[in-house]
Amino acid sequence: MRIIAGQYGGLRLSPPSNLPVRPTTDIAKEALFNILDNRIALDECECLDLFAGTGNISFELASRGALSVEAVDIHFKCLQFINDTTKKLKIDIIHTRKADVLKFVAACKTQYDFIFADPPYDLSSLPQLANLIIGNELLRAGGMMVIEHPSTRKMDDSPFYMETRKYGYSSFSFYKLES
Repeated sequence: MRIIAGQYGGLRLSPPSNLPVRPTTDIAKEALFNILDNRIALDECECLDLFAGTGNISFELASRGALSVEAVDIHFKCLQFINDTTKKLKIDIIHTRKADVLKFVAACKTQYDFIFADPPYDLSSLPQLANLIIGNELLRAGGMMVIEHPSTRKMDDSPFYMETRKYGYSSFSFYKLES
């Protein structure tokens, strides 16, 4: 796992092998950020990384100059790795929160410019996730959200849906809340 671009571009991160995660591949992540670079000014964004896992996306957002990144995951060891890495790299804009993501979404009162969610592929509420997040007003007007999901799952049942990009077994669906 490596950070693709920005201040920490090229840096390899080595999370423990026993974390309960499925990190976004470097190829898919590079493709995702190439798309985002043409659609949103990440260096002007307050970001939310749901189901953060290794922090792969959080570190990429921080490297590219995001104003802040909140990384939410239920697994203590994942958050411990993110916290240890932020200390080592002296990154002060990534903040972790241990929480069940669905409960966090229901209770959160903060709004974000960019939200990334990489839920477990077998999450039963996966098709409703975009509407749940936007319905709870976590996405700021004009903001963008990306959900990573298995390519076999349709994620277009939302009025905020823009498009899906497929990268092998994984796909990214894009959602926008117009201002």
